Amino acid sequence: MFLNRCYENENMVNDMGMSMNSCGGCTCPPVMECPQERVCHRQMNYEVPHIIPVNTRIINHHVYRHTYQPVFTSTSEDEVSNVYDNKCGF
Repeated sequence: MFLNRCYENENMVNDMGMSMNSCGGCTCPPVMECPQERVCHRQMNYEVPHIIPVNTRIINHHVYRHTYQPVFTSTSEDEVSNVYDNKCGF
């Protein structure tokens, strides 16, 4: 029926939607090959922002320097003495 995988009957060729070539040969049906796979490697770059909380602690050191200044005070006391002049001769 088929020789060399080509159609010999023109009616079969026309029914299959194929035509005879101008050299008087026949047109073969397409041959299904094994599928091939192409691999395309793509690189995706992402920017991932990271939030890092940073706390600044300020420590105030209050240094007190104590100095002493003596303050002098004075008190006075009064003593009273009574002196009587004895004119009478007692």
